[in-house]
Amino acid sequence: MAGLLAKAGSVYTVAEIRSLIAGVLGSAEERDPEAWCVLVAADPSPALVAQLLALRDDIAHDEAPEPIDAGTYARRLAAVRAGCARLGIDGFLVPRADEFQNEYVPAANERLQWLTGFKGSAGNAIVLADRAAIFVDGRYTVQVRAEVDGALYEYRHLITEPPEEWLATALKPGQRFGYDAWLLTPAQVEKLKTGVARAGAELVAVASNPVDAAWERRPAAPLGPVRSHALEFSGKSSADKRREIGEALAAEKRDATVLTMADSLAWLLNIRGADAPHTPLALGLAILDKEGQVDLFIDRRKLVPGVEAHLGNSVAVRPMAEFGPALDALTGKTVQVDPATTAAWVFDRLEQAGATMVRAADPCKLPKALKNPVELEGSRRAHRRDAGAMVHFLAWLSAEAPKGGLTEIAVSDQLEAFRAAGDRFRDLSFPSISAAGPNAALPHYRAAAATERPLEPGTLYLIDSGAQYLDGTTDITRTVAIGEPTAEMKDRYTRVLKGHIGLAMARFPKGTTGGALDVLARLPLWQAGVNFDHGTGHGVGSYLGVHEGPQRIAQFADTQALMPGMIISNEPGYYKEGHYGIRIENLIVVTELDLPGAEREMRGFETITFCPIDRTPIELSLMTADEIAWLDAYHAKTREVVMPQIEDPATRAWLEAATTPLGA
Repeated sequence: MAGLLAKAGSVYTVAEIRSLIAGVLGSAEERDPEAWCVLVAADPSPALVAQLLALRDDIAHDEAPEPIDAGTYARRLAAVRAGCARLGIDGFLVPRADEFQNEYVPAANERLQWLTGFKGSAGNAIVLADRAAIFVDGRYTVQVRAEVDGALYEYRHLITEPPEEWLATALKPGQRFGYDAWLLTPAQVEKLKTGVARAGAELVAVASNPVDAAWERRPAAPLGPVRSHALEFSGKSSADKRREIGEALAAEKRDATVLTMADSLAWLLNIRGADAPHTPLALGLAILDKEGQVDLFIDRRKLVPGVEAHLGNSVAVRPMAEFGPALDALTGKTVQVDPATTAAWVFDRLEQAGATMVRAADPCKLPKALKNPVELEGSRRAHRRDAGAMVHFLAWLSAEAPKGGLTEIAVSDQLEAFRAAGDRFRDLSFPSISAAGPNAALPHYRAAAATERPLEPGTLYLIDSGAQYLDGTTDITRTVAIGEPTAEMKDRYTRVLKGHIGLAMARFPKGTTGGALDVLARLPLWQAGVNFDHGTGHGVGSYLGVHEGPQRIAQFADTQALMPGMIISNEPGYYKEGHYGIRIENLIVVTELDLPGAEREMRGFETITFCPIDRTPIELSLMTADEIAWLDAYHAKTREVVMPQIEDPATRAWLEAATTPLGA
């Protein structure tokens, strides 16, 4: 291998390659198993690639996680307790979080899963010397009991009995409770502090994380390849974005801003990575000054050849270890920091440095949400291709479901295969929610071998899924009747559909927030005395996060106006615990409207998701003429968009039938 490395012009030794591969193994697995080899050499030979892949397999085998047995989680809990004792603390909080406050975290930061066995996307554990508890929200109340040993952990509800409330009674006066300041925001620290203080105890930031100390064979920090994101997809150069953000900082008399959100770095610098699952993030940190200059703190090993040239002279690539000293150098400067997305560690360090902190939103957040014309057109193209995959899938499901034998995981795997065959596909945008019968009543259910159900006649099947394409991110939910639905199912399904259409047809004045429109999606359900407990809409990125702020549509108070260019979901639902669940989701774009005679600037929505909405569960008597007209027009457009992509006669026939006007 040494000879092959030298021949390829690689700067690495064989020993250094082993370290690099450990980081590759700690990143999100890419669809192309050879993609990471470009980190070793710009043009590795086939012989070198073969050697690298063989070495990767050897290292993966040698560093495989320890096998799980009946006593694994008890031993891990005991090890963390011993670590707490060595640190002089009486307990410790273990959140599912990383330093960047990501929704999807790399393997090295799956501390909650390692400690407890819980695989959900949100939650906390508290470890005390004599007690331990795990906190999850309503999405995971069933899953947590299947995955976490109740003899080791008390099950608690994250919303109705949050960690700070539990600590207020579980801690004893004089005890010291620890947390990792890299894994919590200042607001989260303040909540903890309140609960700990009520117990007469002390909250302390620890210098080292006891979970990390106890975690044998912990995956390495991720080294997913970082690539430039072409102007044909981004629509605006990084230099222009940096200049505009810098000018905005200068106008507010701020010297710099600290950026810790990985999607902000991806957007600002026009780069995409592979450090975290399902979102093309390159994990790093940055300081952007008012002149538009950036210090980017990132492991240089994961930059593919050409990326530094893409970044240019105004972006200084520095090791992660230099981030703290760089914050220290901001003494006397006015620095903007986002308290909602930045680790408490950063605030503590800036305070110690004597910087003047201005707590304000990440300045990339709103510009990132306002998609430019190139990004919008890319998203439209991505959704059209995604529509083809969805139609192939639904036609397949229609043919196979009556035969029996289908289960949740097999069905979602089939959908993934249809998507993966498409152009510019890179990954799923989140783990698919494939839920049959009672499982669909859990809005964020995730199928597992222990919980999956078959698709049975007389039930509803819900599939919430999406994909990452180079030119856009998709997210769609369809609920499909397997056999004949009950009258109640049809009533609830139709009310969800009416709410979906009501929001899609909305017209509203400039300055309207998503919270003001939320009622449109809920009113048909309210009229029957029912509701749903999740938000109606979340922002979506451009080949970035499937959940993106600051826009949303929800019942909560909201100050962010819906602005042209924002992409947001439209996803009302209904869930009857233990029986069935319904959700219908499309993505919509906020648009400007030119209404004749309008006295104010008006806005509306453009639907960019195209896929048949199941007609079987519709109770036609509940639909208005306008709603029927909307659905018929939507299905006509869907047929127009998708039919040219379909060659199989059976699938074409299915699409024709699925998009037949309701009145026919």
